[in-house]
Amino acid sequence: MNIKITKNGPFVVDKDIPVKEVTSIADEDGGVSDFEVQKDISDPGTDKYLCRCGHSANKPFCDGQHAKIGFDGTETNNRKKFLEKSALYSGRVYDALVSEDLCAVGRFCDVGAGMGEALGSCDEADVKNVIHAGCGCPGGRIVLVDKKTGRMIEPDLDKEIYLIEDVPEEHLGPIYVRGGIQVTGADGFEYEVRNRMTLCRCGESSNMPFCDASHLYCEHMKI
Repeated sequence: MNIKITKNGPFVVDKDIPVKEVTSIADEDGGVSDFEVQKDISDPGTDKYLCRCGHSANKPFCDGQHAKIGFDGTETNNRKKFLEKSALYSGRVYDALVSEDLCAVGRFCDVGAGMGEALGSCDEADVKNVIHAGCGCPGGRIVLVDKKTGRMIEPDLDKEIYLIEDVPEEHLGPIYVRGGIQVTGADGFEYEVRNRMTLCRCGESSNMPFCDASHLYCEHMKI
């Protein structure tokens, strides 16, 4: 299974990768608790061309607008692996490896006391929130490490794509790639395969091909 990036054009998603439209479920304080699947738009046996410039009139699919607007989809990510660029934050029950450039503002870390405060607590509710943030983060910005075993904690995810509709923020969100799917750059570079990552579909990220939450400020991504 592969997602191929075309030069200044769409993502080409392998025919065998399920694609689902989902909405963010937020609590009263704005933290996100989960995603709810709204529609399965998979078409088995057919590759899917997903818009990368953000201006398609047929989102999430490409309609050729990238050529009309002169979209520059140059991949600007530093291409370092997660462990090369992540910082370690010490906690009471779990440590957290964090790579800030991968933040897609999924807001899983805003549930309860917040990730930062909860990390330093042994309270059962806080530990639960740490797990929620560390395993829910769609961009893979946060990965938890069990302090006793040193084992990195990852949720068990199927290989599939979630197209996020951030209803609380009233914007279309990124392409959430789940379960460890290869992403190949326009020049043939194979990005690190990770359990969780978010790809930009607004066309404005400064960390292409990954989301940097620029969609939240794009008029063309408003719901």
